Amino acid sequence: MWLLSVLFLPIVQGSSVLKAVSNAVSGPVRGSLTVQCRYGPGWETYSKWWCQGAEWKNCHILVQTDGSEQEAKGHHVSIKDNQTLHTFTVTMEELRWNDADTYWCGIERSGTDLGVEVKVTIDPATVQCHYGPGWETYVKSWCPDADLNSCTILVQTTGSELKNNRLSINQKKHTFSMTIWGE
Repeated sequence: MWLLSVLFLPIVQGSSVLKAVSNAVSGPVRGSLTVQCRYGPGWETYSKWWCQGAEWKNCHILVQTDGSEQEAKGHHVSIKDNQTLHTFTVTMEELRWNDADTYWCGIERSGTDLGVEVKVTIDPATVQCHYGPGWETYVKSWCPDADLNSCTILVQTTGSELKNNRLSINQKKHTFSMTIWGE
């Protein structure tokens, strides 16, 4: 599993608010990424959330805490608040190309919630497979399923390279690499 972390730090503008040190994060397709958001004292028991959408007022909340430190889970996403460290962590797993979007890391409060924008991009993922001498002319294929008896082969080749609209196999001496860049 691939993991990427980004840290958000608080600033003071009358009261503590969230501010992104880096407002853009990326993770590999089928991998995961983690975003940490920090807040100032006094916000410990407030509900924290992670929402998706370019517009703040219309974003869709994917996961939200209940104001406690208990982890909350959604579809391929979780959020956990550490009130001692004033940090909540969002983890997105099994990343897909359509996860690339604008997200918001926020704290629910009366009136307008506090939030910071985060741009998420998805990177291609490469897997390398090694084989011994004598296997150079055999078919190389990629199947994402664990059960070889029921898997669907996504790409295969006996040559040195093959590309289709979202996958490629590149074969070099005793190694072939499979890259996913689309779904």
